Amino acid sequence: MAKLYFYFASMNAGKSTTLLQADFNYRERGMATMLWTASHDHRGGDKAIESRIGLSADAHRFDAETDLWERVGAAHAVEPLACVLVDEAQFLSQDQVWQLARLADEANIPVLCYGLRTDFRGELFPGSSVLLGIADALVELKAVCHCGRKATMNLRVDASGAAVKQGAQTEIGGNDRYVALCRRHFREALRQ
Repeated sequence: MAKLYFYFASMNAGKSTTLLQADFNYRERGMATMLWTASHDHRGGDKAIESRIGLSADAHRFDAETDLWERVGAAHAVEPLACVLVDEAQFLSQDQVWQLARLADEANIPVLCYGLRTDFRGELFPGSSVLLGIADALVELKAVCHCGRKATMNLRVDASGAAVKQGAQTEIGGNDRYVALCRRHFREALRQ
């Protein structure tokens, strides 16, 4: 029986790298996969999913209106899919997470979601919240704070490196905009 998985971590933990490795493993064995990522993240340019270590792949892009049950189901009818992999899963809507669960439950397609657990304020993203609640398996990937502890928080910084305490929940950026920290150093940075 297929499962819905949620691999979560702070920034710089290798979520996209892990997704691309899983995709490679399926494809190496001749199995078809379908990759998805958020439509508003264009950092990879032509490649929709790109890891910091240079791995990349094309992927379908979802937005708030995308019906994943319908789109994946249509593709599965043409060529049976062995797995669906979703990067930037924190940007999924509640309905889309339930659509992915339905793919695992009714279409018997494993669904592997990769994303952030919390935003720069330490609050859950909507997609992550539902995934944490209903996924069959939760897997925490590890990132490292500058102190050597496990990094669990995502600090948003401005151009000078100062902590940003307010703003929209979603702002796409990499190491220039976010720093992965342990909770202690996250709290200290916000107090400054």
